Amino acid sequence: MSATPPRRRIARRAAAGAAALAAALGITATALPAGADSRHPAPAGRTVDVQLLSFNDFHGNLEPPQGSSGTVEEIQPDGTKKTVEAGGVEYLAQSLRTARKGHPYSVTAAAGDLIGASPLLSGLFHDEPTVEALNKLKLDVTSVGNHEFDEGRAELTRIQKGGCHPTEGCFEKGKKYRGADFPYLTANVTDEKTGKPLLKPYTVWQHKGVKIGFIGVTLEGTPDIVNANGIKGLKFHNEVETINKYAKILDRQGVKAIVALLHEGGLPASTSYNYNCDSPGPGDGISGPIAEIAKKVTPKVDALVTGHTHQAYTCTIPDPSGMPRTVTSAASFGRLYTDTTLTYDRRTGDIVRTSVKAPGAVNHVVNRTQPKAADMTSLIARWNKLAAPVAGRPVGHISADIAGRGANAPESPLGDVIADAQLEATQPAGQGGAQLALMNPGGIRADLAYQASGGEGDGVVTYAEAFTVQPFTNMMNVIDLTGAQLLAGLQQQVSGPNTASPKILQISRGLTYTLDMTKTGADRVVKDSVQLNGAPIDPAKTYRVAMNEFLAGGGDGFPAFKDAANKYVGPSDLDAFTTYLTAHSSAQSPLTPPKADRITVVK
Repeated sequence: MSATPPRRRIARRAAAGAAALAAALGITATALPAGADSRHPAPAGRTVDVQLLSFNDFHGNLEPPQGSSGTVEEIQPDGTKKTVEAGGVEYLAQSLRTARKGHPYSVTAAAGDLIGASPLLSGLFHDEPTVEALNKLKLDVTSVGNHEFDEGRAELTRIQKGGCHPTEGCFEKGKKYRGADFPYLTANVTDEKTGKPLLKPYTVWQHKGVKIGFIGVTLEGTPDIVNANGIKGLKFHNEVETINKYAKILDRQGVKAIVALLHEGGLPASTSYNYNCDSPGPGDGISGPIAEIAKKVTPKVDALVTGHTHQAYTCTIPDPSGMPRTVTSAASFGRLYTDTTLTYDRRTGDIVRTSVKAPGAVNHVVNRTQPKAADMTSLIARWNKLAAPVAGRPVGHISADIAGRGANAPESPLGDVIADAQLEATQPAGQGGAQLALMNPGGIRADLAYQASGGEGDGVVTYAEAFTVQPFTNMMNVIDLTGAQLLAGLQQQVSGPNTASPKILQISRGLTYTLDMTKTGADRVVKDSVQLNGAPIDPAKTYRVAMNEFLAGGGDGFPAFKDAANKYVGPSDLDAFTTYLTAHSSAQSPLTPPKADRITVVK
C-alpha cells in the first residue's frame, strides 16, 4: 500500500489531470507545488527559492584539462557552434562562489566520480588533493560513482573519514588527511554480510526551516566496470528500487522535498551543452538508461542530478504521475555546473515543480576568462611542488594532437598507440609472447595534446600527461584465447551488456576487421573479415592475447576473456605506454598520429 497520505495522492492526481488538460488545450500550465491542488496554488510569500548547484564526473581535474577534455561545444544565437575552453578547479570554485551570491538558500551537490581516473596531480596522492579542494569549494553532498571504488571499499571509507594512506602514509609533513567534509552517499551499495549500506544512504540538508533530502546511488552495473577485488563483499542494488525505498523513509520522517543523486546517465541528441533537451517534447532529446529510470522513480523525488556518461543535459522527464521533473547532468571534468531552482513551499515542505526553462535548470560554462580562485591556485601549487620530481619528466614527443578520449570514431589514434605499446611490451617470448593486444576504450582517459601544459615545450609528453591518459596502473596480462573465444570477445563489443552503447576495443597493429553498424548485435562484427597479419582467424587455433587485468577479468562486459588459461602478468599499462613513447619518439623525430584504419566501419 502506498505510504503517501490519501489527501496528498488525490491532490497529485488532480494536479496531473490539470496539467494534461492544459496541454491538450495548448495552454502553458503554471508550475505547482508537488502535491498541490491546481485550483489552490501556493500563496505568494509562502515559498522560497532554493538554489541547487551541481556537477558530476570531476575525476580529480584540478588543473584545466587538455585537448577536447577541456572544451565544451556551445550553440550560438545564429545556430552556429562554438568551442569554448572550460574547466579547472580554480575556475569551478570561482563560478560556484559567484553563482551563490544573492542566494540565501543555496546547496551544492554532485553525482559521483569526483575521484578516480584522475590526472597525476591528484591520482599520485590517492585523490587527497581533490577532496581538499571540494571541501574548500563547500560541496554539501555527493553520491558515489563507480570510480570511487577504483582503490576498493577500504580506501573509499578512508577518503570519507580521513587518516593517512595505509601504505604510503602522510604526504605532507606534519599534516594528516582529514577526510571529506561532505557525505558520500551509498544507498544502493550494501555489505553482503550485514545488508547495511557501506556509507550513509541519504542526508537531509537544512537551512532556516527548509529541509531537502538527498539520496545517493551509483549505477547497479558498477561490478561490471570496476576491478572485482575492489568491491569484494559488496552488493549493488537496483537504482529505482533503492531510490523509491529511501524516498518513502524520508517522507515518513517528514522530509517531502527530495533530490536523487544518481551516478547513471543518458545520451543526448546533441553534443552542445546548451541544446534544447525538450524538443520536440519533454525529454525527447535524451536516451539511454536515465530516460527509463527517470520515468520509474517515485513522484516523491522532485529532481534527479545524474552523471556517468559525461554528457550535458537539462531535461524535463515526467514522473510516473505525469508531473514534470528535472533531470540534469553537467558533462565532466568541471567544465560545466548546473544551476537549478527548487521552489520550496514552507507549508507543505515540498517542492513546486518547475520546467527546465528559466528559472528551472540551466547548465553554465566554467569559463577560463574569469578570475581564478586564489585558494585553489595555492592548493594546486602546493601539491604540484610535491609531484614535481616525477610529473615533469619527459617521456616522449609528438608532432600533433593524438586524439583518444576526444576521438569521434570507434577507433582512435591514441587507442592504436596504446594497443601497440601493450603488444610491444608483452611480445618477447620471455614476457608473455603476445601476438596481439586489445585495449578497452574506457581506460583511455584523455587525448595527448601537442600544446605544452607547462614549461616543457610544445610536443613534449610528460609523465604527468601520460598518467592522465592511463591513470589506473593496471597490470598487463597475456592469456591464451582460441580463435573462437577471440571472435566471441569482439562480438561482445556490440552485444550483451554493450548492445545499447557499444564498447569498441582498440586493437594492435596486424589485427583488422570490418564493423558493420547497419546490422544489429553480434552480427555487426563481420566474422570472415577478422584477420591477424593478413591471415583469417582460425577458430580452433590458440592465440596469445595481451590486455590489462581489468579487461582480462571480464570488465566492461567482456566475459569471453574472464576464464582464459595460461596467464602471464607483465608490466603496468602505464609503464608499457611510457616505454613505447620513449622508444618511438624524440625531439628530432616525434611520433605522428596513426591513421586509425585497422577497423573498417560500415555505417
